[in-house]
Amino acid sequence: MFKSFCCLVIVSLSFALSSASANLNFHPSFTASHKDASIDDVVDRAHELLGTPYKWGGTSAEQGFDCSSLLVYLFKTQANIRIPRTTTAMQRSTAATVKRNALQPGDAVFFKGNGSGQVSHVGLYIGEGKFIHSPRSGKNIRIDSLSNRYWNKHYTTAKRFHSAG
Repeated sequence: MFKSFCCLVIVSLSFALSSASANLNFHPSFTASHKDASIDDVVDRAHELLGTPYKWGGTSAEQGFDCSSLLVYLFKTQANIRIPRTTTAMQRSTAATVKRNALQPGDAVFFKGNGSGQVSHVGLYIGEGKFIHSPRSGKNIRIDSLSNRYWNKHYTTAKRFHSAG
């Protein structure tokens, strides 16, 4: 009796595992949707942080964030992706450069604007031509449009620190 029961359990488990394996192979988007989910989490968390104060060197929702620390925090906590700490290092990184017409939510968008000709600001693209960023001292994390006169003029490039979905 015990031997029959064990055989039945083994056969059942084998069938269940092969069915599960077949289902995973049948749905190749399983892995891609998992990747997309983590970037969706990055974008969702960025929305939750709207109104958080700018804080140069800040690294938490309690302290506030500067522009680059906001992205470091979002990618690390929501997608377990480590990115460089400074705007310049992010822009110079080996992450994929993205053309403006190919932006996807979760891409980092970079701007020049401090008069030095160097990249000085970064935000998180959220789709529909908009991005979330921590603008400057005295301001809070907010959404702006890439078509805004200032941001359009100072836009330089974008990087993708995540896999394309």
